Amino acid sequence: MNTTTVNRVAAPRAKRNASTEIRRIGTIILAVIFCIVWIFPVYWMFVTSIKPRNQIMTETPVFWPGKLSLDNFVVAVTQTSFLTNLKNSVIVTAISIVLSIILAFFACAALTLYRFRGRKAIMVFVLAIQMTSGGIIPQFIIFNQFGLLNKYSGLILAYIAMVLPFAIWNMRGFFLNIPKDIFESAAVEGANDWQILWKITFPLAAPGIVSTSVFAFINAWNDYMTAYTFMKDQSKYTLPVWLSSFSTPTMGTDFGGQMAASVIFSLPVVIFFMIIQRNIMKGVTTGAVK
Repeated sequence: MNTTTVNRVAAPRAKRNASTEIRRIGTIILAVIFCIVWIFPVYWMFVTSIKPRNQIMTETPVFWPGKLSLDNFVVAVTQTSFLTNLKNSVIVTAISIVLSIILAFFACAALTLYRFRGRKAIMVFVLAIQMTSGGIIPQFIIFNQFGLLNKYSGLILAYIAMVLPFAIWNMRGFFLNIPKDIFESAAVEGANDWQILWKITFPLAAPGIVSTSVFAFINAWNDYMTAYTFMKDQSKYTLPVWLSSFSTPTMGTDFGGQMAASVIFSLPVVIFFMIIQRNIMKGVTTGAVK
């Protein structure tokens, strides 16, 4: 093979390598830009929360304060409604998630472990509810007729209705991934339905239950519109509604207090996620098989 032939073969290969390198560099640049755009609001929220109050509203942006201050956090936590609204959020969210996960667990067990007519129709119906969400106005009218407005029970039911379709749809993938031979072997050994459900199904589906509970927790914890619409008494508001109290038509917006309150509001989600992140990743990868 002469030099001319070698050059002809090497030239297209070099072009392919160059184009591949350009695409790789372009992908990295786009990823970096995406990360910056995504993380900057979180960074700005945190920085604003620790700025002295005289450095928040300045003509020139201060990207990092020369002196750190916790005054904004003091303003946030010393509000008279903070502890009350925090208690309301914890109670309503915790009960809603526990009941939603229990109902979703039994629903998924019935839809995947048993054969009966209408299973596919039920899943299509669940998916349709998840896509449309029902609407807050029909819920408000129904809850008003049953006297459930301005009550914790009404807000809990509203959150269950919001979370349950997603929980069923998401958890179903983990149930489908459990080998059916396990259930058949347990039945042959004499295990009844309850033993199969709690001693076999529950441990195997635990990663999916954990990951589903996290996403459901975030949806319920972050909800603003439902709590603001259904609760008339300010003492029954939740933390998302409490965040809006830092903006008033007469006094304007207390950006420092609002950003500090947002940091406090985000901490339970971050802590919860860090505690069970291994189970979340295991659950996500397991459910992705189906």
